[in-house]
Amino acid sequence: MDYRSEEKRLLKFIAASAFFLFVGTVHGVLQVIRPVRAYLDSIGSPYGGPGHMIDPLAHAHINVIGGVVLLLMAVSYYLLPRITGKRLFSYKLVEHTFWWTSLGITGFYSTLLFFGFWEGNLLLAENLERMQEVHSYYSKTIAIIATIMGMGFWIYFANVYMTFKRAGKS
Repeated sequence: MDYRSEEKRLLKFIAASAFFLFVGTVHGVLQVIRPVRAYLDSIGSPYGGPGHMIDPLAHAHINVIGGVVLLLMAVSYYLLPRITGKRLFSYKLVEHTFWWTSLGITGFYSTLLFFGFWEGNLLLAENLERMQEVHSYYSKTIAIIATIMGMGFWIYFANVYMTFKRAGKS
């Protein structure tokens, strides 16, 4: 069975994984620089308040979901046909997995940073009423973005499940 053409579509998973890990490592370096750390601590990082959206949430998500999970998806999509001896259930779903997950990761990270800094600055200005109003937008925005990212995960799970189901029939 020749998988070569299907394997090439996995390169974008690896490239995106490397990019997200790069962003995560830059984020990690920036957040330990003394003035940045002082700012983050002043707005509640890492335990509460808006600062926790930046550190640890955004930092962890870009590294773990963006860097590690995308790579694991690529590896499992690569290995499944070799282990089972059957083609993946759907290569179209591989594409959907990548785009839904990658867009969700990008949106999730951006949303956490944007609202973390916005609410953090309102907290420092002691504008707690406006901060609560802004946070109500955050809840809706993060729910939409998380759903987009979740779609990528569920498409991946469905594709893996259907591949195993197909492999079990022969």
